[in-house]
Amino acid sequence: MTQSLLILIVISLAFFIYFKIKFWRTSAEIEKKWQQTRANIALGSFLIFFGLNLLVFPRSTVDIIIGIIFALLGAANAYFGLQNYKHYLPQVIEERKAK
Repeated sequence: MTQSLLILIVISLAFFIYFKIKFWRTSAEIEKKWQQTRANIALGSFLIFFGLNLLVFPRSTVDIIIGIIFALLGAANAYFGLQNYKHYLPQVIEERKAK
């Protein structure tokens, strides 16, 4: 279980970095916002997995509290990121067709 959570943490962090680089390199305005929402979803998943890791293997009460806070913040970040992703996706498709 430890290895699987660690792998998911590393993968979600790698996706966050990847989408942030794509965000900086993109010049189209709507696609830039879309890449930002994808980075937010990856950051949310990172926080969720990190919080779950703290909850599964707690060392103290502080770990449990921090794990709950990270998991809740990550869930909120991923939820609102998905909402924005659904909002910007049709606009990105139109923007790409216009090019």
